[in-house]
Amino acid sequence: MTDHDSAKIQHIHEELHSHLPSEPALRAKALESLLVEKGLVDPTAVDAWVELYSEEIGPKRGARVVAHAWSDPAFKARLLEDGTQAIAELGLEGYGGGHLKVIENSDQVHNVVVCTLCSCYPIAMLGIPPNWYKSAAYRSRTVREPRVVLAEFGVQLADEIEVRVWDSTSELRYLVLPQRPDGTDSWSEERLASIVTRNSMIGTDRDLSTDG
Repeated sequence: MTDHDSAKIQHIHEELHSHLPSEPALRAKALESLLVEKGLVDPTAVDAWVELYSEEIGPKRGARVVAHAWSDPAFKARLLEDGTQAIAELGLEGYGGGHLKVIENSDQVHNVVVCTLCSCYPIAMLGIPPNWYKSAAYRSRTVREPRVVLAEFGVQLADEIEVRVWDSTSELRYLVLPQRPDGTDSWSEERLASIVTRNSMIGTDRDLSTDG
C-alpha cells in the first residue's frame, strides 16, 4: 500500500499553481473568449495588436535605453552597475523594471536570457513577452543547448565566442546590451534606437543591421 504524504501532496499542489497565470490574466483570457464567442471581437485582430505591441511598440523603451548607453559612456557604466536606477534616470520605471540587471555583449561573449520556471521578463523595457519566450521548448532547450537554439534564430557564433545563459526570476530580470554596430559613430540616439531589436535585448539576435 502506498503511503499518503499530505505535506508532499500540498507542496506539489502549491508548486503547480505557482505556475498558473495570475488572476487578472485569467480574467482577461475569459473575457476575450466570451467576446470572441459572441462575435464582438475578431481573434486575429487581437493577435495582431498583441504582435504589434510585443514586436514594435513595447521594445522601443528598451531600444531608447540601449541607444543612450551607446552614446553616453557614463550612463552605460551606471546602467551596467545598477540597471533599475539607471532606467529611472530616463523616467522609464515600470512593471518588470525593478531588480534589472543589464549584461553586455562583446566580441568575446554573447549573452542570452531565459526564464526556466515561467516567463519573467522586463516588461517595462520590452513590452509583452513573445510567445516563444514563454514556451517550454525555449525555456528548457536554451539552458541545455544554447548554441543550437541561437542558430535557429539565425545567430551563428564562432567557437571562440563564449555563450552565457542568464536565468530570469521575479527577483532578478535581465536585459542584454547588444554591441553597437560599426559605422554608427555619427548617428543620433533616435537613429540608433531604430536599429535595436527586441530579440537583441533578449539575446536571440546579435548583429544589428544598419541598412535602411
